[in-house]
Amino acid sequence: MIMRRTVLEVAALVLCAAPLSAQTVDSLVAKYVQASGGIAKIQALQSLRRTGRYTGGGGFEAVVVQENKRPSSVREEFSIQGMTGINAYDGRDGWKIEPWNGKRDPEALGEEEMHSILDDADFDGPLVNYQAKGNRVEFQGLEQIEGSDAYKLKVTRPNGDVSFYYLDTEYYIPIRIDTQRMIRGAPQEYETSLGDYKQVAGVYLPFSYESGPKGSSSTDRSKITYNQIEANVPLDNSRFARPGTRP
Repeated sequence: MIMRRTVLEVAALVLCAAPLSAQTVDSLVAKYVQASGGIAKIQALQSLRRTGRYTGGGGFEAVVVQENKRPSSVREEFSIQGMTGINAYDGRDGWKIEPWNGKRDPEALGEEEMHSILDDADFDGPLVNYQAKGNRVEFQGLEQIEGSDAYKLKVTRPNGDVSFYYLDTEYYIPIRIDTQRMIRGAPQEYETSLGDYKQVAGVYLPFSYESGPKGSSSTDRSKITYNQIEANVPLDNSRFARPGTRP
């Protein structure tokens, strides 16, 4: 009788675990959406233009501009010494122009670049409407991030990429994102710290990003600081399409 009761108790715990986890995930995502400004204000954003400065190792600097348009278009410009490189995605095709390599014509993005730009093209990020996007989100408890507790959410995308989102326990906004990808059969891991949140058209967005390979020192990491983020700017679809292609 004792053994039978123990088995039943274990079975009950197993059956209850999944709904509890799902409830925790949906509760945290709902708090994140609300803390960001609420779903109505988030969906009212139709385009964004971010302008700022990139700083790499050794004091290397460049001007960066990122433009996003719903549902999944993005264009990223990187300007240095009078030359401007472009990475872009129009929802179907990813392409780039790298003038510093003597290349003036657009060419297809590489495998790693394509994974990265698909993340950047997700207008609201992978947590908002995650189920409709085919993302799987799992709650993995609390973890210390730079001395503070953070809720850890594991996000698995349909292409197999995995991100760990760490949400501040007080404000429910992401303070760090760890990403794992398989590129040409080899695992790659990155860390990104987010900060300096400000309101843009009623939605809180980070103005500071610091990223690099997992475990790298601060001197080896790149940093992007945006001085301006504009909402609902007019952006023609041709901005995102590969030059020379028919619409």
